[in-house]
Amino acid sequence: MLLTKGETKYLDCIEQMLPLRDALDVISGKWKVLILTSIMHDNRRFSEIQKSIPKINPKVLAKELKDMEEHQLIRRIVHDNQPVLIEYVATEYSHSLKKAMMELLNWGINHRKQLLGK
Repeated sequence: MLLTKGETKYLDCIEQMLPLRDALDVISGKWKVLILTSIMHDNRRFSEIQKSIPKINPKVLAKELKDMEEHQLIRRIVHDNQPVLIEYVATEYSHSLKKAMMELLNWGINHRKQLLGK
């Protein structure tokens, strides 16, 4: 069965929507990319991550860290010291987001210039 040009464009669009939605589901919200950036800048402990991100609530941070661990973006490491030390590290897999994060950073810089004229 041959598809019309319009039907082909529609199917191409749908094929792009699914992986985009998957990606947005993983990095959605205003905190995940910021948390990952913080961890990639060697903030490994909960308190360090929280201090590096203004206005993040500890309960929200805990939830986001758990979600990011489930999506294999970070790894939680428990050191059996006294007291117990917990660290979060970026996985190799999370580094595949670096290019997209840099593009978002550059877009954000240009967007601020566009809006603020600076």
